[in-house]
Order: sequence, then C-alpha cells, then structure tokens
Amino acid sequence: MQLNYKVFGQGEPIIILHGLFGMLDNWQTLARKLAEHYTVFIVDQRNHGRSPHVDTHDYGSMAEDLRLFMESQFVLKAHIIGHSMGGKTAMQFASHYPDMVDRLVIVDIAPKKYPAGHQEIFAALLALDLAKAETRKDVEEQLKTKIPEAGIRQFLMKNITRQPDNGFQLRMNLPVIYRDYEKILDSLDIEEAFEGPSLFVRGGRSKYVAETDLELIQEYFTEAQLETIENAGHWVHAEAPKELLASLLTFLSK
Repeated sequence: MQLNYKVFGQGEPIIILHGLFGMLDNWQTLARKLAEHYTVFIVDQRNHGRSPHVDTHDYGSMAEDLRLFMESQFVLKAHIIGHSMGGKTAMQFASHYPDMVDRLVIVDIAPKKYPAGHQEIFAALLALDLAKAETRKDVEEQLKTKIPEAGIRQFLMKNITRQPDNGFQLRMNLPVIYRDYEKILDSLDIEEAFEGPSLFVRGGRSKYVAETDLELIQEYFTEAQLETIENAGHWVHAEAPKELLASLLTFLSK
C-alpha cells in the first residue's frame, strides 16, 4: 500500500502519524516548524485522507503500512511521532520494528484499551446526506444538528471534499472505521518492550493518559518519560503548538 504523504525540510527523518478522523494536514503547521531542523514526513494513515481505502483497520496492519512506507522512501530509521490512534500505531511499530525507530514520541494516548467515546461523531457522520448538500455550509449545517461544538465540526469538515461531478464525499472510509472501531479502542499486541528513548506527552486538560498509566507505559517502553502540557486538551498539537514544538525539539535533539 502506498500511503499519501507530504515531506518538508532536510536532515534526520521524522514521520508523523495523525489520529482518528484526522489526516496529514492536521500536523502540517508543526511539521513545517520541525522541518527547519529535520526531514519531516506527514502521512495519511489507511482509510483516512487520500491514502487507500481498504477493508481492514487494525494496528498490526497500520504498523506494516509504516514499515512499507519507510522502505519505499529508503528511510532505514526515523524519529516517529504519533497522536492518539497514530500514537498506538507508532507504539505497535516500535515494538515490532525497534531497529527502525530512533526516538519515539506518543501524544496523548496510552497502550491500553479505551472506552467508546465517539458515538456523537459517528452518528453525525453516518447521518450525513451529502446528495442534498449544494455547498460546504450545507454539510456543516447537517453536522450541527448533532455536533454543536464549532471546533469539532471544523475538524470533521476537513474530511469533506468535492467530487468531479460537483457533489461531496467523505475522504475517510467511514464504514470500515465504524465497523472496526473496537479494534481502534483496543489495547495493543506488544510482543517485546521498546528500550529506546520515548516521550509520552499528554494534555493537562485531557483524560486520555492518567498518572496511573505510567506504570503500564514503562512496562512496554522502558525509557519512557511522561510530560504534561497544562494548557492543552487531547489535540495538543492544535491547542498548544508552541509548547509541543519546544518539547519535541528538546527531546529529539538529545
């Protein structure tokens, strides 16, 4: 599978993996800043953005996607940054292919099973009648009936794109993501602990990574550090980009 990607800068390689319902554009601003010091690849994971839509969506498959992507780019080893679902992909990859990971950064996720928490988003997306929408504003008005938060609607609207016949379509493979949602929430199949340098960054206003998760994290990532960015929620890269960038540059340059 050939993942869709963009690349910026030059220097040691960094690969950034987005979260559920996201795409590479979510990380483009931060990637350009990192590209002042590194070669930065941002990729669309399978069933998201402009990457292929396929009938499987699990972390073993997504880790394999990353391995094949690195081989296609002749990247033998890279710093890997992953947010949320992308963080779980990165953890799975580091466990299976430790020699291909230089430094590992996981943003606001732990290697544990999570309870379902995206029901409203799924309900809104599954209820969309894109055939009735003539403008992007029409699509947003449909989302608004189930998602009152403007920020979440704008995040989801990035997935709406025009078709050649001037209609609209979703960039994500919603049926497969919805079907395999439990696999996205599930704990990871980690065979061996990753012993390389690891930084786990959590948002101070997020509930995704609790203090009690540190023991589990360090069981699988023996050199893991946990850092909290107090003024951020789950979308740390969007809510506190300067603080996250400073943290990344400090960790990656050690």
